[in-house]
Amino acid sequence: MSSKISVIMSVYNDENRVSSAIESILDQSYENFEFLILDDCSSDGTKNVINRYNNDSRIRIYSNAKNLGLTKSLNKLINISKGKYIFRQDSDDISFSKRFEKQITILENKNVKVCTTRAINIKNNKIIPGVTSWFPKKITMKFKNPYIHGTLAIDKNFLNLLGNYSEEYYYSQDFKLYMDIFKKNEKIFEIKEPLYYLNTYNNISTNFRLQQNFYFKKALYKNG
Repeated sequence: MSSKISVIMSVYNDENRVSSAIESILDQSYENFEFLILDDCSSDGTKNVINRYNNDSRIRIYSNAKNLGLTKSLNKLINISKGKYIFRQDSDDISFSKRFEKQITILENKNVKVCTTRAINIKNNKIIPGVTSWFPKKITMKFKNPYIHGTLAIDKNFLNLLGNYSEEYYYSQDFKLYMDIFKKNEKIFEIKEPLYYLNTYNNISTNFRLQQNFYFKKALYKNG
């Protein structure tokens, strides 16, 4: 398994949690990756925390002159990435050390272009998705987003073919991407083992629930 991974992470005002996210990537058992970190014009000490890792040869640090939001920031990182696969990481979450190793094994050895995993909710230590993880995704997707965005691993050429993330979607950009993947009749392989700690406290999904729901419905009805 020699294919290079490009890990992309956009950060905005997350000075207290971003270090743990970065350390979880640097501690991966699979080591052939580049780590692209973009500070989306934070107003706290996020940039200072990120810059502490500037001497690590695997890390490339970028900054936005103005806040662009997650969608445009991720597309910016995708466009300058060099890896065969794009792996996501959110700045307030933590990846298990075997995550990359297990996901790239799936991508390299099964006939799939997209792979996600389940996660453990940091707030209550429960595995998510729960029982719905075993339901047909085309049913689940009518009611909620069934995948953990931070665990996304996807073939870059395929992602480019989809047009990357749709910049019409300031929120729920991941759900729109999953809908685009299904429209191409591609499977999303979900590793049932949790390989990610997901923060559900004071994050985008909780702080902007109404906006997320608006864009979720937009993607659902536009692609349904």
